[in-house]
Amino acid sequence: MAKVKKAPRPKAETPKGFRDYFGSDVSDRTEMLARIAEVYHRYGFDPLETSGVETVEALGKFLPDVDRPNEGVFAWELDDSGWVALRYDLTAPLARVYAQHRNDLPTPYRRYAMGPVWRNEKPGPGRFRQFYQCDADTVGAPSVAADAEICAMLSDTLEAVGIARGDYIVRVNNRKVLNGVLEVAGLSGDDKEAERGIVLRAIDKLDRLGPEGVRALLGAGRKDESGDFTKGAGLDDTQADVVMGFMSAGRETGAETVAALRDLAQGSDVGEKGVEELETIAALLDAQGYGPDRIVIDPSVVRGLGYYTGPVYEAELTFEIQDEKGRPRQFGSVAGGGRYDDLVKRFTGQEVPATGVSIGVDRLLAALRMKGQTSEVAEGPVVVTVMDRARMADYQAMVGELRQAGIRAEVYLGNPKNFGNQLKYADKRGSPIAVIQGADEAEAGKVQLKDLIQGARIAETATLEEWKDRPSQIEVARADLVAEVQAMRARQADG
Repeated sequence: MAKVKKAPRPKAETPKGFRDYFGSDVSDRTEMLARIAEVYHRYGFDPLETSGVETVEALGKFLPDVDRPNEGVFAWELDDSGWVALRYDLTAPLARVYAQHRNDLPTPYRRYAMGPVWRNEKPGPGRFRQFYQCDADTVGAPSVAADAEICAMLSDTLEAVGIARGDYIVRVNNRKVLNGVLEVAGLSGDDKEAERGIVLRAIDKLDRLGPEGVRALLGAGRKDESGDFTKGAGLDDTQADVVMGFMSAGRETGAETVAALRDLAQGSDVGEKGVEELETIAALLDAQGYGPDRIVIDPSVVRGLGYYTGPVYEAELTFEIQDEKGRPRQFGSVAGGGRYDDLVKRFTGQEVPATGVSIGVDRLLAALRMKGQTSEVAEGPVVVTVMDRARMADYQAMVGELRQAGIRAEVYLGNPKNFGNQLKYADKRGSPIAVIQGADEAEAGKVQLKDLIQGARIAETATLEEWKDRPSQIEVARADLVAEVQAMRARQADG
């Protein structure tokens, strides 16, 4: 008889491009999102949770520029719904929700959304196929006052989560101004769409390539350090001068920048309209006290997505970090957005003005950690150790009292035979205190509190005499358990 072949065990590994989040990863993100939500709520925005799955038709042309419906997204076909996909971002679902429920929603409709999105793209260092976004949008407001409000709210949000003023800047531009400059440069019309796309991508790479690299991409093209050649837009010197002049139009004040842009866009109706909108945004922000130390007009901001129709903005963190080779560089962008007046039109046939911003949650959380605003290791619970299995009810009573007082606590539920393993468990959990009560302590109405944080400090730095003066384990009355734990926690917080 043939031997039955055993099925191979599955590999315990995450799929490529995905990751697991543990302890402080989750708790720090939850706390950060709560602070963001508090700011959004203060500005009058309501929360919205949309389905993680949308029809590919609803996601539409805002997928990457490809022919296959499932390229760039995780998609599959359902018998009753056709092609569906995991949401690629949080903006396209908003457009669908507003079109579907517009008769029941207020106009303008302000909403914020937080959650994971999925992209079927090649993963790389720091680039995952699933990641978190945090968006805020206003739908149905044609005035650029809505754009100015988003910029102000973004500034307040960064400060609320712990990014100090001076460590960030919100940069604002207007795609209408850029379109006007391109028109002046002779790049308007459907036959110039490919060249315009190359110009937009070139401008977006200014920080990385510098003016010379961008200039090369505006012309014949650019060869990088590896020898790979990128075809350029093919502009002549006069056209390239106009585009480079646009990128370098930033001045000391918003008013001076607007004046420079007005000169560049002169002769283009759409360009002049964009300049007027920037002027209005600058005036509105100035009236609220948002000066150039927080928000600036910056012509180099173009944003990559093609659906932006007006003002665009980007939040950049300006403090220095070291890259993988130890070289200093700025942290870079953590949020971006803009006006997209044509997105809802796909569903309704009518133009619906909209503007919004998206925060890269993982990048912002990484920045907060670099600034020391979060803990790499989440603090664990107080651990009540078990000296006698028969007295488990007594230990559960202790942990119950601690929890009722708002103290995170747990009873050790492993094998209690080896007490050393219980303390190792408490250390691994990041526990601040271990509660110990054997038979002698129970009979005397006492309990031992072992300060695991102080114990670790003493073990690292203290002499024997200092250790005697500052014992890390004390005996207290059982009736005072909660009060003594609270007092020890207070001492730990004071260092």
